[in-house]
Amino acid sequence: MTLRYGSPPAFGKADLSNCEREQIQLAGSIQPHGALLVVSEPDFTVIQASANAAAFLKLDRDVLGSPLDDLEGDLLERIRPNLGEPLSTIPLAVRCHIGNPASAFDALLHRPPEGGLVIELERAGPSVDLSKHVERALQTILKSNSLRALCDQSVRIVQELTGYDRVMLYRFDEDGHGQVYSEQRRPELEPYLGNWYPASDIPQIARRLYERNRVRMLEDVENTPVPLVPHRSPLTGEDLDMSLCFLRSMSPIHIQYLKNMGVQATLVASLVVGGRLWGLLACHHYVARFAHYEVRAVCELLAETIATRITALESFARAQSEMSVRRLEERMIEAMAREGDWKTGLFASPQPVLQPLNATGAALLYEKQVFSAGEVPGTHKLRDIGKWLDGKRARLISTTSLGMDEPEFASLTPVASGLVAVPVSNVPGEYLIWFRPERVHTVTWGGNPFKPFIIGETPNDLSPRRSFAKWHQLVEGTCEPWSPADLAIARMMGESVSDVVLHFRSLRMLIIKDQLDQLKQQIRPSDDLVIIADAKGDIMLTNEAFDLLPQGAGTALRNILELAPLFSEPEEVRGRLKELMRQRRSWRGEVAFQTKAGTNTLLLRADPVVAPPGRVLGFVLLFFDVTERKAVETARRRLQDGIIRSHDVKSPRLGSDTDIAYLNLLASLVGNAQRAALEIADGVDLARVPEMLESIRSSVTRTAELLEHLVWHAKNRSEGN
Repeated sequence: MTLRYGSPPAFGKADLSNCEREQIQLAGSIQPHGALLVVSEPDFTVIQASANAAAFLKLDRDVLGSPLDDLEGDLLERIRPNLGEPLSTIPLAVRCHIGNPASAFDALLHRPPEGGLVIELERAGPSVDLSKHVERALQTILKSNSLRALCDQSVRIVQELTGYDRVMLYRFDEDGHGQVYSEQRRPELEPYLGNWYPASDIPQIARRLYERNRVRMLEDVENTPVPLVPHRSPLTGEDLDMSLCFLRSMSPIHIQYLKNMGVQATLVASLVVGGRLWGLLACHHYVARFAHYEVRAVCELLAETIATRITALESFARAQSEMSVRRLEERMIEAMAREGDWKTGLFASPQPVLQPLNATGAALLYEKQVFSAGEVPGTHKLRDIGKWLDGKRARLISTTSLGMDEPEFASLTPVASGLVAVPVSNVPGEYLIWFRPERVHTVTWGGNPFKPFIIGETPNDLSPRRSFAKWHQLVEGTCEPWSPADLAIARMMGESVSDVVLHFRSLRMLIIKDQLDQLKQQIRPSDDLVIIADAKGDIMLTNEAFDLLPQGAGTALRNILELAPLFSEPEEVRGRLKELMRQRRSWRGEVAFQTKAGTNTLLLRADPVVAPPGRVLGFVLLFFDVTERKAVETARRRLQDGIIRSHDVKSPRLGSDTDIAYLNLLASLVGNAQRAALEIADGVDLARVPEMLESIRSSVTRTAELLEHLVWHAKNRSEGN
């Protein structure tokens, strides 16, 4: 899709060349199955309303300019006790009665960014049995032990709850394309399972709204939108921000898209994992269909629970891979101690180095030598790949189409269509590389993605992709895509090998004096602080990271015992260093280290270097920054505190007679979050772990709030009736 630059098109004014930027949150109109009021505070006067408000609410006069307490019914009485609630992220529903004669309505309240109070009104619907249907659904979700089982169960549960003809679970890939990963449908309907849909089908602005407003419904594609009166908000003179409005009209382009598919009504729930839109639960119906508030709220609650379970399952898989990486690191260290060559531990068996990334081949380029496992290109080509990687100057390089990226390597496609590479040192040409072969396969698209739309002579001719017949694309020259988990494991394995390489070279420097100059060049660029001392503790060599020490300290230090004053607990450090020197006792632990930038917490590895027959050659001290790990620990504590508060703090709105079903469901939700937190691997891509934990904390808080809304709404409805 080609974007036109300039001002974003207003709602309803976009064509398919600029719909990516259409301001769909500023619709200025609603679907006709409800009514919308905007009231000023604190006088609660209606300052903006949908044109159908009086008729929909069965009032005998216009509502604009009227105080709420002048309207027939108990609307103001019902909403007034809830105005102290946070209403900027999740709308709150109350049951009320309006009109003459009075009818029951569900009123959804939220505050838009520009101020005022938005009240959306729909006809009251039946209640959902939380104690049976929802509790069973939650237990099924929490017991799913694989992503496939979870997704298949989820679409079944949602179809049973909503009654829509077709329920699909979309999963987005890294490029934003969506695949129908699971599907539940009426038997006579054409299956969409496995179909792919291009990223352009869901513009970025719509994806951002899916992250804010987690459930959206379209009752009937044939309905005529109802405008807001006045069109612009009296508070700002601008269009009303309708991002959280469940009644908001949908873009004419999206309406036409659904018509082309033969779909009459939709309900869509977002799956937000790690703060990002991971996928969608999309419900389609082939006649008009309305889902009441409680059904929509339960769908959102289930979607949040599913997203949390996805986080746990993906994290558990990464944790398993992390364990294999740790075992591989242990084998390398054992091989170095036993045979003096860590590389035998890396390539003694192919599976430990290949399986974590599902690779078919791996190669190590190290000190002008080539080592390999599995199916890899020839040695000459591997050296050429190393030179090509040097030009990338990146800490991780990945591709699924090496031959397309660099025609020189096109002949390698059967063996090395894709690769992932990480440097194992700062020395050029030293890499650990994984390979995957070409995977010739057919991608089934829901319509030809290369002919996504037709633009006619007038806006009335606007028509997104008219044909949704399956279109098959033969894909050649690429491998199975590398997932984010694959890349995280590759980065972690590269760091492990890099640590071993650094340690091995430090040892070898003490043993092989004639290679000192060469080894200095290999050690000095390391990001981690290295100190090498002789048998007396006199410092022989430090690397460039030593410059982090306070001004002048580096030139003044002569012996490792003189390091003690640089630490927050100098006496303990001095004692440990003496044990290292006198008793040959290795030291592993966290230390607070004073640097130019302040106090850093570092992981210290200090070892004596002993040569037969027990002669001490010297000592190696390695310092690794664990700031990210500390951030993970802080995030875990924050998550646990949030979970405890969600579990222990009883809702004052529900009172002392809180339904036992609410407490049981809340316990299930809290247990799900705790399990997800425990299954997150805090060693895989550490920088993302705090974000993932915060996502779980936010999700369980949001889910608990939704659950409270549902239970309170049920009690409110009963009292109102």
